[in-house]
Amino acid sequence: MFALVADDVLYLKVDDENRAGFEAESLPAFSYETKHGRTVIASFHRAPDRLLDDADELTVWARASLTAAHRAQQLKPIRKLG
Repeated sequence: MFALVADDVLYLKVDDENRAGFEAESLPAFSYETKHGRTVIASFHRAPDRLLDDADELTVWARASLTAAHRAQQLKPIRKLG
């Protein structure tokens, strides 16, 4: 998963390779509270609002987030079935 929408806000996957762009614009991370009251901060940050009006720039940010999602998937251990 490289993106999510929550409360009409687009969030994109972030890792060490693309985090600087999000931090440079002070874009907040997606977070939510569990039923036990714990706050979880996910590896997704709010996308700049201007991307919704600029398909070319949105494509650049989305591709970087897709690549981040691929890297995250590669770090997960392989589950054996059976």
